[in-house]
Amino acid sequence: MIENNLAITGTFIAYLILMMAIGLYAYKRTKDSTDYFLGGRTLGPWPTAISAGASDMSGWLLLGLPGFAFTSGATSLWLAGGLLLGTWANWIVCAKRLRTFSIEADNALTLPEFFARRFDDQSKLLQTISAFFILMFFLFYTSSGLVAGGKLFETVFGLDYQVAVIIGTLCVVSYTLFGGFLAVSWTDLVQGLLMAAALVAVPLVSMEGSFSDLSNSIAAKNPQLLDMFTNASGESMSAIAIISLVAWGLGYFGQPHILARFNASRSNKDLTVARHIAVTWTTISMAGALLVGLVGMIYVDTHLGGELADSETIFMLLVNAVFHPIVAGILLAAILAAVMSTADSQLLVSSSALAEDFYKQLIRPDASQSEIVMVGRLGVVGLSLIALVLAFNPESSVLGLVSYAWAGFGAAFGPALIFALYWKRMNRNGALAGILVGGITVVIWKELSGGIFELFEIVPGFALASIAIVVVSLMTKPPSSKIADLIERVEKNLAQG
Repeated sequence: MIENNLAITGTFIAYLILMMAIGLYAYKRTKDSTDYFLGGRTLGPWPTAISAGASDMSGWLLLGLPGFAFTSGATSLWLAGGLLLGTWANWIVCAKRLRTFSIEADNALTLPEFFARRFDDQSKLLQTISAFFILMFFLFYTSSGLVAGGKLFETVFGLDYQVAVIIGTLCVVSYTLFGGFLAVSWTDLVQGLLMAAALVAVPLVSMEGSFSDLSNSIAAKNPQLLDMFTNASGESMSAIAIISLVAWGLGYFGQPHILARFNASRSNKDLTVARHIAVTWTTISMAGALLVGLVGMIYVDTHLGGELADSETIFMLLVNAVFHPIVAGILLAAILAAVMSTADSQLLVSSSALAEDFYKQLIRPDASQSEIVMVGRLGVVGLSLIALVLAFNPESSVLGLVSYAWAGFGAAFGPALIFALYWKRMNRNGALAGILVGGITVVIWKELSGGIFELFEIVPGFALASIAIVVVSLMTKPPSSKIADLIERVEKNLAQG
């Protein structure tokens, strides 16, 4: 438990009041499902960029990644490098084409809806299966955020872990429930900037001496920690280990909560500006997160005898050690910001899948806009309760839960989306095969171990899904003239800027 928590408590309360105020304002501007799930496609470049980054990074940026750097040293650069490259590639490859396609495809609001309309799937099977994978993998992803929130409240206030998780869940659900996408995006802007500032301030203030001194201290502790090609035990990094870390970047192409930000942008021109902002924010934030882990490694070795029960709490430990309680409260609120910025996005995308892709398509095709929004809000509550149960295990690893969901989305949707945006010959059967093969491969591969099965499951999932898309599409009949017309309209709009 962190001492002097009266000032920290006050800071947390003030922060939450600000987030609730933003949620209330967004609630008054939410009139239909387009507003609730995509903010009426009115986001400017700053909220688009920072919201995409903040919803992407989540609590693992302040807990999981620093914890990984704390235990692994320079090998964590492989993971960070893969993520940075993936961030940039996602904006280049998907952003403008996906936004244009989704608008031309009868204003598709969700990723499953986009796939269904892109391939004119009258059976609703493609949309339903896509929504199923979103709900399944987001339960693990959202629970990782709730675990991070639980660790925060447990460490700061000395609460029982499960009580801490419940409080964190209530914080996230409250403003997501009412404000929808606008509340999520505007709060993400505030939270993303706070996260970046905290990740820069904490290691710089905590560092005793210069960067050269830090490097020398790490070398004195264990020179292997400064070698990207050697793990902390002194063993050479295998090709499987390096590929697994870099391959995290593949996951970006299939993350529904990030892709939704592209669709919500008010124009394609704004997306160019947003890309520069997003890549800059990601670079600064990940560099800070890695530095937190490295500085924390020396701090713990110097002041705590080298022992830390949970490496994912290193950010909180440094904040408490070197900052005044009021400043510490602001910086610790950055963790809450990271948790909220991702969990709210995930809950919203999951509820949109439940309302738009299940309820409207399979149960009530004639449902009114207000009814769909209500189902979406009920979905936020129901899904958060399930994620809460998954998060109740205090031994859960934030990075471990994220890796499973990240691989699931990346393999199930990444190849399908890229081919859908660029390959005219792809058809509905190819899309269905890719999504099924990618998602199922991740689930099965995760349960196997040893040898090649130590490879991060997104790699075989992404590869096999791509093969399935090409083979099945070529074996079945080409898309209809209706799809050809859709693609022609998209190409014309993109050519016009």
